[in-house]
Amino acid sequence: MGKTVVVLGAGVGGLSAATALRGALPSEDKIVLADRSFDGVLGLSLLWVLRGWRTPDQVRVSPSKAALPGVDLLTTSVETIDTEAKTVHTADGPVSYDALVVALGASLNTAAVPGLQEALDAGVAGQFYTLDGAARLHQQISEIQSGRIIVLVAAVPFKCPAAPFEAAMLIADQLGDKHANGQIRVDTYTPDPLPMPVAGPDVGKALVSMMQGKNVGFYGEKTVTGIDVSGRTVMFADGTAETFDLLAVVPPHAPTAAAKSTGLGPAGWIPVDPQTLATKADGVWAIGDTTALLLANGKPLPKAAVFAEGEADVVAHQVARSLGYDVPDKRFNGDGACYVEVGANQAAKGAGNFFTDPAPQVTLYEPSAEYHQEKVAQEADWIARWNR
Repeated sequence: MGKTVVVLGAGVGGLSAATALRGALPSEDKIVLADRSFDGVLGLSLLWVLRGWRTPDQVRVSPSKAALPGVDLLTTSVETIDTEAKTVHTADGPVSYDALVVALGASLNTAAVPGLQEALDAGVAGQFYTLDGAARLHQQISEIQSGRIIVLVAAVPFKCPAAPFEAAMLIADQLGDKHANGQIRVDTYTPDPLPMPVAGPDVGKALVSMMQGKNVGFYGEKTVTGIDVSGRTVMFADGTAETFDLLAVVPPHAPTAAAKSTGLGPAGWIPVDPQTLATKADGVWAIGDTTALLLANGKPLPKAAVFAEGEADVVAHQVARSLGYDVPDKRFNGDGACYVEVGANQAAKGAGNFFTDPAPQVTLYEPSAEYHQEKVAQEADWIARWNR
């Protein structure tokens, strides 16, 4: 009798896992991919929507059965996961599994910062971590004529460690002369001492230098405690406050309710074995943004699609092996690369190994048009792969 493998979430990780599983398992085994809408977006495209280089319709990822042959697509909301009973409870009823891959990503929790949701509702703030939010923020930036734009990291961890700083440089790029002549100032604030701290201080300092070269300010170790909407002011834990005319915020990220329901991690993020992505629950693996994968330096692996894609292939083989099939014992090695947009159709590239002991070995290469085109090609490949 065939087995049933369930994959939760149709982001890059879930889509890649379902595809790899279909290639690793015999046809009599059933693969179910569950997602609430099958209408998503690549995270790397959101910054280009923010900049105005893409429209929302150009970057939607809406996979069909043609893109995932041999995979059952289940459109439903995942409510809870019972790892003891090996059952996923959805809005349309329970789904039993022999193996489970959790790829539910991360949710945005604007309520975690007092005043943030009110600032978003009032239009004095915007965010670029959803498709609608990025498009709206682009319009807000186009309408501002003078003053100050603050790009604020509200809390850590968050998806794509470079994104806030890319956003700041792309905002400056969009503003053009209004920024170049000092009419509008752009500054970044983050709780971390430097950008991308997991990659080490050299990478962080290099990224600060790139921002400074674009006349974008950087302020580290600034933890927000609240936002005064009427006064357009951000309050910080060190007792300081900063005023803005427009706030571009990275909202606090949180594990999904379904991921929390597993009880596998005290904070809701799911701990996994770094090499196999197995959880402590029998027959359950987790990949991508939903995981808590600690590195040798005690920091978590960044939440980024490039890692989710690599983890997906590993998990497919680990699942197949657990079900008794003779397939290679693939392991996740911690290699990864990402692009850092700086404006003017140029991007830097950070690449290296994140499993190196005692700390990740990552190099940030200088911006070039070639790296930007590499990112364009990556986006095109992913969109073409799933939109069929």
